[in-house]
Amino acid sequence: MSNINRRRIITTGAVGAVGLTAAVATQSAKANTQNPPEPQSVVSGGNRFADKVVLITGATSGIGESTARAFAAEGATVHFCGRREALGEQVAQSIQGAGGKATYQRADVRSEEDIKAFVDTCVSRYGAIDIAFNNAGVESSPATVAERPLEEWMNVMTTNATGVFLSMKHELPQMLRQGSGIIVNNASVSAHTGFATIAPYSASKHAVVSLTKVAALEYADKNIRVNSIAPGAVDTPMLRRAMAAWNTNAETIAQDYPIQRIVMPEEIARSVLFLCSDEATCIVGTDLDATGGYLA
Repeated sequence: MSNINRRRIITTGAVGAVGLTAAVATQSAKANTQNPPEPQSVVSGGNRFADKVVLITGATSGIGESTARAFAAEGATVHFCGRREALGEQVAQSIQGAGGKATYQRADVRSEEDIKAFVDTCVSRYGAIDIAFNNAGVESSPATVAERPLEEWMNVMTTNATGVFLSMKHELPQMLRQGSGIIVNNASVSAHTGFATIAPYSASKHAVVSLTKVAALEYADKNIRVNSIAPGAVDTPMLRRAMAAWNTNAETIAQDYPIQRIVMPEEIARSVLFLCSDEATCIVGTDLDATGGYLA
């Protein structure tokens, strides 16, 4: 492994593409000049997205959960999915208990039947899908291309890439019927370069950016905006697993990011909300760099 670039392996391979624990993030933040936001636990009373219906995949934890909370805090009605039913109900009840509007439905983005049911339920219940954040994704374990089991390749590609395709396939017809809509897909820093030993993850995120650009071109003249977002190292449960697999630490990861700290999921949520706001009406087909400067 000594002949493989350390930055490409440790920082944005299985580790940097996802996130760390909050304690790790705090540890790494000392060199940064901007404090990250506090976790969103209560509704703020904002109304930027009042009367908007927001659909989110993979919102039982991490970036998806933070984004669901952020939209609810700004007045949106959130309908979200995930595979972990107990956790999904817990998140929905927490948002409702804080004064927000959110409902959970179990769905696996690898299943077209599940995605169709998820979209249909949202439309039946709320009458529209104004915004969709296609966030669901999984990481890949470290292995070279020749060593990679086909089963793992297929699981990562089907979840991360096909899941976004299926989500847009069923979201877009509703947005066409409405005459408007906004879609944000969750990509990654790994969509912009190759990182050794995480071929399925990197390939799947390249696919997400490509799908985003194609859909943006196909639907921009129909009043539907499609963009994606590229996080780097974010404090989510996904990277906690990756961090353990790689036996690395916060200091090593933070060194390779210009802001010298780990990004918090609330920061990614705020970036998603920006892309979905009236302040971003001219942004179409873009993958927004939310890495903390890694892609600068």
